[in-house]
Amino acid sequence: MNEMMMDGCFRFCFTSSFGPAGHKWEECACNPVRYFAILSMQRSGSGWFETLLNSHVNVSSNGEIFSVRDRMINISSIVNTMDRVYNLDWFTSASKNACSAAVGFKWMLNQGLMEHHNEIAEYFKRNGVSAIFLFRRNLLRRMISLLANSYDKDAKLLNGTHKSHVHSLAEANILAKYKPTLNSTLILPQLKQIEQTAAKAIEYFNSTRHIVLYYEDLINNRTKLREVQEFLRLPYRELTSRQVKIHSGPLSKQVENWNEVEQALKGTSYESFLHSDYFQM
Repeated sequence: MNEMMMDGCFRFCFTSSFGPAGHKWEECACNPVRYFAILSMQRSGSGWFETLLNSHVNVSSNGEIFSVRDRMINISSIVNTMDRVYNLDWFTSASKNACSAAVGFKWMLNQGLMEHHNEIAEYFKRNGVSAIFLFRRNLLRRMISLLANSYDKDAKLLNGTHKSHVHSLAEANILAKYKPTLNSTLILPQLKQIEQTAAKAIEYFNSTRHIVLYYEDLINNRTKLREVQEFLRLPYRELTSRQVKIHSGPLSKQVENWNEVEQALKGTSYESFLHSDYFQM
């Protein structure tokens, strides 16, 4: 994919077959389509982040498409799925004007991305796909969120319905009442493994045009959202989301066996996770 300036706007010249269905590239000369993938881990804020992106009139991010096993069963199915998204043949509620959108989706690291990283990195390079890494700094908070979300899949606390994300404070308060018990003997190796996985993902896609974001930074510093829009070369817009944070406040109030967790992390490189917090928007 080559980028050229024409008449004050960017036009993209594609060497692949990609192009908006029903449109000629000449018609889209001043409405470039940019491709991206949000690379993240479950319960790292990617759902909230994606709703922010989709509030931009020029962005179509199509959700966690590789959560369906058949789409990631091998590299051929992965490539075919990506082709559909970037050919603009993937229709969701996020779909917008084919000639003026930045088009992408969410991709969790455990959904075939790491196993086939060489082929996927080559695909990204060949087709001009940019990567947006999104992780959490406080991995202990992520661990608590994972356990609580897993519990609710069976408990279905909201009138018999499981929701990973909510849009009201009342629903958030109901889900937040559950306090998981963490295995204090496994916390350290689990935190190390998560750190290593994230670092390995960035290493695998280091040659891909990318940006690395952290959930806490997006919460505390709204200028980060401007950086994201600049990265995607979009006109700046105020981004909004209806999602309400479920777990807020001190971690000591969110874990059943807090004293054990505190003892396990004291004196380690993860001790700061016990106290670090961020403001809720």
